[in-house]
Amino acid sequence: MKRQISFGQALATVVGSVIGAGVFFKIGTITAQTGSTSMTLFVWILAGIISIASGLTISEIAASLKINGAIKYLDYTYGRVWGFLFGWAQMIVYFPAQIGALSSIFGVQFVSLFGIKARYSNLIAILLVLFLLGINLIGTKFSSKMQSVITILKIIPIALIIIWGLFNPVKIPAPIIPLTVGTGHSFPTAISQGLLSALFAFEGWIVVTNLANEVKNPEKDLSRAIILGLSAITLIYVLINYTFMTVLPIDQLTNNNNAAFQASMKLFGQFGGKLVTVGILISVYGAVNAFMLTGMRTPYILAQDNLLPFSNKIGKANIHTGVPVVGAFIVDAIAIIMILLGNFTVLTDMLVFVMWTFNTMLSVAVIILRKREPELKRPFKVPWYPIIPIISVIGGIFIVVSTIINQFVLSIIGIGLTLLGLPIYYYMQKKNN
Repeated sequence: MKRQISFGQALATVVGSVIGAGVFFKIGTITAQTGSTSMTLFVWILAGIISIASGLTISEIAASLKINGAIKYLDYTYGRVWGFLFGWAQMIVYFPAQIGALSSIFGVQFVSLFGIKARYSNLIAILLVLFLLGINLIGTKFSSKMQSVITILKIIPIALIIIWGLFNPVKIPAPIIPLTVGTGHSFPTAISQGLLSALFAFEGWIVVTNLANEVKNPEKDLSRAIILGLSAITLIYVLINYTFMTVLPIDQLTNNNNAAFQASMKLFGQFGGKLVTVGILISVYGAVNAFMLTGMRTPYILAQDNLLPFSNKIGKANIHTGVPVVGAFIVDAIAIIMILLGNFTVLTDMLVFVMWTFNTMLSVAVIILRKREPELKRPFKVPWYPIIPIISVIGGIFIVVSTIINQFVLSIIGIGLTLLGLPIYYYMQKKNN
């Protein structure tokens, strides 16, 4: 594959992968879980801190190991089976579920905006997947440039809401101190549930490591893209949620999936509802493209090591465009099946648990490699070592343990689906030997 992705394009992929529908829809869930404006903002900030700590930590591996993506980082540190399981979970459920869920949200918002019958929303979602598949098949350079443009466009409506909200002369009080929870809420439960919901909105940044072999200057640009991207996302999330809470009282925000629409109506009038719907469409479109751009490379990476059946086909990229075509068809075909089946929330929540399990292992890997290979050239070193990696590890353990406690069946299913890759792994190992 050619090194053709610039720092700006890598940064756009980070921001585009993370900022999707969550920025508009999570406020209703989190206010219901916390019951207060101060705790709501606190969990957003805490989620950002954990994500940035994780990004800083994993960036050291990304800059130090001249190999492609988190799958290879796990291979290098723990052994090939762990890298394979991570890639398997991404290929079978994570990327298809993200693409399917976001495309379905796009379909629902699209038919609502244009007054089309609701039954056509799935058709719109599938057409979006096929359209973006075609765009990505044109070539990595083209799709990366398009991602940069879409990322800028999706920020515009978000910026308008934030700016209008901050300068809105008629604000509802949204105290950020003292840190309290609502009546009937316990402090530990509010933090754990609210943090889990907020962290879901940060999901997706690690997929940019799949582009490591295509970034022009991976030693510097990959870590910079992750850190700057997550910092910008945290600021955006905090500001837009604060804006929502100064426009609508918390009882109107609680469990309200249309909070962004209603807040925009109050800020901009009738035009506001249409504006935020267009903003959601652009935002979701960009997120789907970012997950597709990075997701198609997961089967390609696994097939390069001959770890999948038909690896000789899956592990090839188009000689003219650099696109792993078969990998793209695999991920998008599963995504379309998921759109038709419909239950995306369960799949997505389950894979957040699985992905954070591996993210925690990657954070621990930095500590292991510091001990095991002290002479390894590290163009980027995580600052304030070992404090930042410890924050990342503790945050990851908290997410995993909280999910097991609060959603035990879901976590068991997630582990089970991941372990389904083991028979394939050992079959391919035996075949290769």
